[in-house]
Amino acid sequence: MSRINMDPILTLSDGSYLVVSTVPSKEGHFCCALYHVRGSGHDGAAFQVLSNHVSAETCLYAQQYAYTYALGLYPSAGLQLKKPPYLIWSGPRL
Repeated sequence: MSRINMDPILTLSDGSYLVVSTVPSKEGHFCCALYHVRGSGHDGAAFQVLSNHVSAETCLYAQQYAYTYALGLYPSAGLQLKKPPYLIWSGPRL
């Protein structure tokens, strides 16, 4: 997934971020993935995948699944965790 469509949803105590990425699939569904990002800027950042690519029939459903998964990973961050909707990038125009 492209970094263009990553939306930070939580800043962790060590300064790292939890981000969600949403893209449409070719089958007409939407896919979300959660990443843990350490470091600043795109050049020095390290990305760790935290979830499989969650797929759903609508963008909002996929993002709600990702949000619920993030709550499971960080249950004490419920009030700080950004709720959907998140950024979505439809890809390059051809």
